[in-house]
Amino acid sequence: MQFRQQALDKLRSPEDLELPARLARPQGRLALSVTLAVMAAASVWAVTGSVTTTVGAPAVLSHGRGSYVLQSPVTGQVTEVLAGEGDRLAAGAPVLEVRTAGGDALVRAVEAGRVTALAVTAGAVLQTGADVAAVEKVSDPDAPLLATVYVPAGRAAEVREGDRVDLTVQTAPASRYGVLRGTVTSVERRARSARAVASFLGDAQLAARLTEDGAPVAVTVALTRSSSTRSGYAWSTEDGPPFRLDSMTPATASVRVADQHPVDWLLP
Repeated sequence: MQFRQQALDKLRSPEDLELPARLARPQGRLALSVTLAVMAAASVWAVTGSVTTTVGAPAVLSHGRGSYVLQSPVTGQVTEVLAGEGDRLAAGAPVLEVRTAGGDALVRAVEAGRVTALAVTAGAVLQTGADVAAVEKVSDPDAPLLATVYVPAGRAAEVREGDRVDLTVQTAPASRYGVLRGTVTSVERRARSARAVASFLGDAQLAARLTEDGAPVAVTVALTRSSSTRSGYAWSTEDGPPFRLDSMTPATASVRVADQHPVDWLLP
């Protein structure tokens, strides 16, 4: 009771009313100013700033025109293989010689291109329609390479023309040579079936791996050219690998998709 009375007497004292009220210490005002400045900056960034995300997907380097599977038009036994993997063929160039019941026959290339795979050897017995080779459609050996990225259909809508792409090439370890640079030039509107991918690549097994999680959307990436590297393309390292790149080389792409504004995450 005594303490209560003392508190009431202190409040009634007129001397206390004349004392200035202290709102905050200087340190407190400084902390408040810093907090307000940080909040203001965060609000501006939420409206004008952006966050970059990536979409990862498998890719294949090629000349962009696709491939075709060469099939035997005759039944018989292969007596000689006239072309090898990596060879460039003109349209109509012989690939195999086959001994048939009616005599020797040649299996010829349908279009000009480069042999990327041979499925037969001398002595093999062929049936009409059997696959004998995969040929990439390219006539100019200096034609630039492209990358076809097989983006999952559920994320394809995020990818747009102009997005930057980093490619980890299977034959050039990123830990040593860095990543290959590129830019998205087109995005297909429809997903590709396993059959369509196999037809384009000329490789059913590779197509099966690329479509094992569903039909993907094909995204075309132009590789950034460079006159200062051995490969002729720009890498995240200064020199890149000390060799030229081959078409039909598998890679893994990381597409830096269009930036998203953080404020969008808060809106319903």
